Amino acid sequence: MSSNGTDLTTGFIASIVAIVLFGSNFVPLKKYETGDGMFLQWVLCAAIWLVALVVNLILHCPKFWPFAMVGGCIWATGNIAVVPIIKTIGLGLGILIWGSFNALTGWASSRFGWFGMDAEEVAKPLLNYIGAGLSVVRGCSLAVISGILYGSTFVPIIYIKDHSKRNDSIYAGASQNDLDYVFAHFSGIFLTSTVYFLAYCVAMKNNPKLHPEAVLPGFLSGVLWAIATCCWFIANHSLSAVVSFPIITAGPGFIAAMWGVFMFKEIQGRKNYLLMMLAFCIILTGALCTAFSKI
Repeated sequence: MSSNGTDLTTGFIASIVAIVLFGSNFVPLKKYETGDGMFLQWVLCAAIWLVALVVNLILHCPKFWPFAMVGGCIWATGNIAVVPIIKTIGLGLGILIWGSFNALTGWASSRFGWFGMDAEEVAKPLLNYIGAGLSVVRGCSLAVISGILYGSTFVPIIYIKDHSKRNDSIYAGASQNDLDYVFAHFSGIFLTSTVYFLAYCVAMKNNPKLHPEAVLPGFLSGVLWAIATCCWFIANHSLSAVVSFPIITAGPGFIAAMWGVFMFKEIQGRKNYLLMMLAFCIILTGALCTAFSKI
């Protein structure tokens, strides 16, 4: 198999793993009281950072680029709204909505070269546009905002990689391996979540709402998310962000919807089942169009 074929296979396998884990990572928390979510998000981010530490040691501690932390800061800001979203509109619908806007923001910034990044070309632009468009089907306040923030999370890393090819850039010679930025990215997540949690404690006059029973489920959720994101980094490297974003951000909504149907009974009735299947067909079509646009 050619090197390009190996990269594509690796990228698509990593995408599938990421989709399953992203669609399932909030499942451990669903049946536990999480209050306003501020303590929970800190626990989740602590678990994320520990996974990053392990990955960093496995990679023999590649160079740390502080700018890559900015993406983590953006992600942590969007993550604050996750618990209220899940509690108000459900796991499946929440992930479908923020995943759609995550896909749109991440895809567009890579495809058109927003925020100083290099615009990425694909072999079949029309298929890529159709795939990205079909991946975006809904919208709703907090989930929309979270999706936009999530969609911007990889911008600093892609910016560093793009500018590493320019001799006059401070990032000249930076690694092209996305996994080399995991530790900086996840450190940004943990640092930002810690700042938010401390600010929350001050606002609550040192009486934060803690839910100890959610600590282990929250930690497990963080580990699943961290592994999924590492797979996303691999997919970005193998497929490019303009292809991986629509695929990985659209798929978890269906996985979460399946959890909502079979485990939590959030979706009931023939009409809703048919609508869900229609949404799945649209998502699958979008993902296939995006995938074939690379070939």
